[in-house]
Amino acid sequence: MFSWLIDEWFPGPEVTAVLLTMTKLLEWVFGVLLLGVAWALMTFDLLDLKIPGTYREVAWPMPVYLLVVFGCYSLATVGYRVATFNDCEEASIELQAQIMEAKEDLRRKGLKM
Repeated sequence: MFSWLIDEWFPGPEVTAVLLTMTKLLEWVFGVLLLGVAWALMTFDLLDLKIPGTYREVAWPMPVYLLVVFGCYSLATVGYRVATFNDCEEASIELQAQIMEAKEDLRRKGLKM
């Protein structure tokens, strides 16, 4: 996506290869870091932007709101995935047959169930 920018700033091929292989974890860390910096700048007025107090009052609890929204999204995603989980009829039948076979084998060896 930003490969032209990376090539311009870091012209070496080895640096470009490292920067283009960013993992999902690093992408999330980078995004959270950007949001955290923006939140800190807004809340503590570090750049002396003279932000009105009402904006700062809204920005102060924003991480908690975002955490709650992320939790709701995660819960909805897990619920949806569980509700639409595909049943594997063939695997179920095969597993039940293996259980019956194992029980029969244990009975032959003298185990009473």
